[in-house]
Amino acid sequence: MIKVRKTTSNTRKYSWTRKCHHLKAPQRPRPVRTVMTRSQCSSAAGFFNGLPAEVFHMILDQMSVVDISVFSMVSKELTSCIVNYISSQAWRNKTIIQSFHNPTLSEQRSTLEHYRHLGLLFKRCTLLLPTKDRLKFIFSKFSQIPCFMLEQCLTPDCTGFSRYGVFLQTLIAGWDELECHRVFGFLCEQTNLLLKTEALLTAKPGLKRYQELQLRLFCRKVLLDPCQNQPDGQFWLVQLLKPWPLVSQAHLLFVLFGPLLHEGILGWEDLVDRGLPHSALWDLAKCILMLSGTLQVKGWSTDSVLSILEELIVIPQPWYLENVARLLVLCGSSLCYTFLASKALNGRLDEISRIIIHIILVCEKDGYHMSWAVKLVQQICKVFSTAPERFTFIQHLENMFSEVTREFYESSVAGNNFEDRETFQTFCILLDSSARFHTKLLHMFLK
Repeated sequence: MIKVRKTTSNTRKYSWTRKCHHLKAPQRPRPVRTVMTRSQCSSAAGFFNGLPAEVFHMILDQMSVVDISVFSMVSKELTSCIVNYISSQAWRNKTIIQSFHNPTLSEQRSTLEHYRHLGLLFKRCTLLLPTKDRLKFIFSKFSQIPCFMLEQCLTPDCTGFSRYGVFLQTLIAGWDELECHRVFGFLCEQTNLLLKTEALLTAKPGLKRYQELQLRLFCRKVLLDPCQNQPDGQFWLVQLLKPWPLVSQAHLLFVLFGPLLHEGILGWEDLVDRGLPHSALWDLAKCILMLSGTLQVKGWSTDSVLSILEELIVIPQPWYLENVARLLVLCGSSLCYTFLASKALNGRLDEISRIIIHIILVCEKDGYHMSWAVKLVQQICKVFSTAPERFTFIQHLENMFSEVTREFYESSVAGNNFEDRETFQTFCILLDSSARFHTKLLHMFLK
């Protein structure tokens, strides 16, 4: 409402005044949350069900694998339609079968991501099926691809196994132990894994080199290497080992993790004939550490691991002792001590003394702190309950220093070829390691 007010001056002037009112701002309507009911979901799915299959497939053809996997979770009806779609031979040829031979680095990265997405798709679209039916459906789509099967692809450096491994680990992520047992059973059935493994383990080591390499690549790339944590890797490794007796378990470990020479040949003879660098034994050490870690598999213990280790270092013949010492050093203080202490308790003083001498040699060669070896000897001394027993052990160790030194010296002066020069070099390193070890030992004693 507007009023005209007369001013006090002689000149008639007018001013405008506005009567104030408190006006409320208009309130915006609150958004209404809508919850899609089951009938609405089914009607949405019914829309797609009403389309001809060819049109629906044309829509899916324009979607990525990830989008299809999310789409499959909308309803049962859509899941069924998508399962029919991915069951077609055309989709399988276009999406599952990829180029696994001589890919570029960028192609390798893209195909790895592609198979991770495929794992999600099959995981989601079979979510409501029992585990047995899920595995039957999934393996039926992958079992006929040669690059995913044992001994069916002859192309060197084929990447099929690693792609299959990424797919499988994505698929079973979060599955419980019983379901994973079923996965292993299906995998063995589809690939004849157990029969092929048995054929290798009953043959002479190194006789079937191609089959050894194929088994190694399949088990490593499909089951072991893609694992994200130790318990998963431990589970699959134990599944591979459990069906076989102790000696065969050690044989299988060597096939899977032993040192490889050029052209992918397992170095059976090299472990017997000469010392190998620590890089050649690192895979074996990692698998032993994985087995001896926090044991979460029933019927498996530290004693089981030690027994396998005892068998491993004599396959195919007793190893060159420097390789035994290097493997123990790579396995770390705890396992190395447990291994040697068990021998000490059984009175095998000459054997552990010789191994300790070579551990000291490895520490000098590979640049480890000599105090580590001194502490190891101190720990083993504590295994013996009386002072005379400890003195006997130290006496054996010192006598073994003299014996091993003499052996290296006699071998080095026996000829002038390359191996003799290498032996003489090792002899010199042994003298240096002996001096360094005893210096550390006396220093710790005087402290």
